[in-house]
Formats: sequence, structure tokens, C-alpha cells
Amino acid sequence: MFHLLLAVIYLAFISLGLPDALLGSAWPSMYPVFHVPVSYAGIISMIIAAGTVISSLQNDRLTKKLGTGKITAISVATTAVALIGFSVSHSFIALCLWAVPYGLGGGSVDAALNNYVALHYESRHMSWLHCMWGVGASIGPYIMGYALSNKQGWSMGYRYISIFQIGLTAILIISLPLWKQFQNKGNTGQPDSSSVCTLPALTLKQIFQIPGAREILFAFFCYSAIEQTSSLWASSYLVLHLGYSSEKAAGFASLFFIGITVGRGISGFITFKLNDSQMIHLGEGIILIGVLAMIFPFGKTIALTGLILIGLGCAPIYPSIIHSTPAHFGADKSQSIIGVQMAFAYIGTCLMPPFFGIIARSIDITLFPIYLGVFLCIMFFMYETVIKKTHIV
Repeated sequence: MFHLLLAVIYLAFISLGLPDALLGSAWPSMYPVFHVPVSYAGIISMIIAAGTVISSLQNDRLTKKLGTGKITAISVATTAVALIGFSVSHSFIALCLWAVPYGLGGGSVDAALNNYVALHYESRHMSWLHCMWGVGASIGPYIMGYALSNKQGWSMGYRYISIFQIGLTAILIISLPLWKQFQNKGNTGQPDSSSVCTLPALTLKQIFQIPGAREILFAFFCYSAIEQTSSLWASSYLVLHLGYSSEKAAGFASLFFIGITVGRGISGFITFKLNDSQMIHLGEGIILIGVLAMIFPFGKTIALTGLILIGLGCAPIYPSIIHSTPAHFGADKSQSIIGVQMAFAYIGTCLMPPFFGIIARSIDITLFPIYLGVFLCIMFFMYETVIKKTHIV
């Protein structure tokens, strides 16, 4: 049952990643159809992120009431409906409306499954879990590229992904008894989940008063700014700065997610030797190299390599911060804190990619790697402060 449930959780994270890169890869083909500026991708991204913030903040209460299995099934079903809505939209306003359930579904499943794995599974499983997200995020642009290359249009790309989500919803509904059986039989040595679930949810004020909590929230904000700005604007950067066609850029943009996917697969094995903090430092160093490769004018090949390196660097950071949450702040507080961490991550998603859209339109899209570098520096100093305040190295 342990491994069967883990396989279901992995599938759920593949489904979480599939839609994440679709907007960025499809947008160069979408915005001329809707007669809106290229920067309007930031508006849709902001609405999706706002939905995820709301659902993440409510996740602790909903999970205690319904359980992780039901929350996951409902969330995936909500995302499937939203993707179908995207595929049949004929106006920018319609896209904005469907972006609401799009975001609400993603935030709930993200926070619920992250805490579940942090409590029940070892660090390598957290890395591999997020590797599965990378699998989905890498496949998504290829599916969209396939639809565009075969003249099926971006709407068919969204439709393909929605079909997968519908199938996964059915699997999750069938698997609901597994969640109860696993909880009743215990776990792998982490704190008892049944006792944790009976504790009241912490308020935002209580969370902010925990030493190191504010810093870890801002570290998540910065990480999300790096990852989601790369996701949304890499394709446009390749088209507008490096001169690639929209079709090729959609495929090349997936290099970032391939870097995340491969990196998280490898990170699962590296965690046998390095702890969570060391994994985070390793990722920050690799992102720095990737940013520098894109800043200096070494040509298209080096720039594409830099994009892969940024993905590789992102790979261990997110799962390592999540997995270390019970160690830094206690298992009794992890569900509440992880929910707010997700919210801050999505606030970063909500604000920072659209803000770069303003920079790209007003100044130049060539500032893309410099923008990422600024948030990398802030994230580094925030996490170092967390280590000092919690005394967990």
C-alpha cells in the first residue's frame, strides 16, 4: 500500500506540472489571436496565482476537514474543467475567468501533497515527487508544440492536457481508500499524522511570530519569482531576443523544465549524502552559473545551456525547503506553515512575472537574466537567516 499510494501521489504531481508551462509556451501564438499586447500574459498569470494563494491559505482547514485524498481529487477535477474552459475561450476576458478555477485547483493539491510527503516520506521521495512535477512541466510545452506544429492550434494543446487531468481524477477517486489505510497503519517514522490533524490551524499572526518563519516565506517568494518568471518569459525571450520562431521557442523553453526534472531525479540520490540545507546551497550556486551564462554574450548555445542550468539549480531548492519545514518549525506546525509558504510562493508568481512583463515592454527583454539574478541574491540571504534563527543546518 505504501508504494501504491506513492505512485498515485507521483501521478498527481505530474498532473500538477502539466498545465504550469502551457501559458508561457502557447502565449506567442495566443496573444495575436486575442488582439492584446504580449505583456497581457502577466494578467492571466496573476489571476491564476491569486487563486492559488487563496486555496493555499485555506488548505490547512480544508485538509483537516476532508483529508488529503479528497482534496487532491477535487483539486485535479477543478483544474481539468478550467483547462477545458481555456480550450474553448474566444476572448481574453474568458481566459481571465477560467484562470480562477485554474489557480484554485493548483494551490490546494500543491500544499496538501507537499505536507503529506514531508510528514510521511524521506527527503529523496520529496525530490522525486517534485521530479514528477518537472516531468509534467516538461511534457506540457512539447504537447503544445506538437499541437502548434501540426496546425491544430493552441486550444487543442490545452484540450490534450485536460483529457489527462480527467483520467487522473478518476484514478484519484478510485484510490481514496488507500489514503485512509495508510494513515491507519502509520508511516515511515515521521510524526504521527493523525495527532497532527487534530491540532487547530495556526493564524497568520501566529505563524509570523515563529522565529525564521517570515524569512522562509520571503525565500519562497523569491524562489517562485525565479521559477515562474523563467516559465512565463523564457519562450518570449528566445523569440524576441535570440530570434527563434514561436514553434522552436515553445520546444526550447521546455529545456528549463527538463533541467528541473533531471535535477530532481538526481537530487533524490544526492540526498543520501547531503542534507536539505546543503541541497539548497548547491541549487543556488548552479542557478548563479546559469544566470551568468545568459548575461554574457556567448551566443545562442550558451544561452540555452544557461536556461538548462537555471532549471537544474531550481531542482533541489523547492523540495528541500518543503521537506525541512517539520525540522525547522515542528511537525505540529508544518501543515499551517507549508500552506502559507505555498501562498507566498504564489504571491511571487502573481506579482513578479507580470512585473517583468512591464520591464520587458518599457525597457528591454534582455534584462531577463539580470532580473532572475536579483531574486537569487535575496533568496540566498533570507535562507541564511532562517538557518541562524532555527539553528538547523
